[in-house]
Amino acid sequence: MKLQILGTGCAKCKNLAAAAEQAAQALGLTYELEKVTDLNRIMSFGVMMTPALVVDGKVRVSGKVPSVDDLKKLLA
Repeated sequence: MKLQILGTGCAKCKNLAAAAEQAAQALGLTYELEKVTDLNRIMSFGVMMTPALVVDGKVRVSGKVPSVDDLKKLLA
C-alpha cells in the first residue's frame, strides 16, 4: 500500500503523516509513506486544500486531519 501525504510540511501535514502511520501500523499493513511537498505534484492530484492523504493513487482525505480511528476505517 502506498500512502502519500500532500502538503508543504506544516504542523497539520506532520500530524496527518503521524496519524496515517499509526493507523497503518495498528492494522498491520505493509505500506510505503511518501511526503509530497512540491506544489505542482500536489495540484496534479486535484487537491486544493492540504493536508491531503492519497492511498494507492486515490485522494481519500483533503483539508483536514482525521482521527487515527477514522483513518483505520479508511485504510481497512
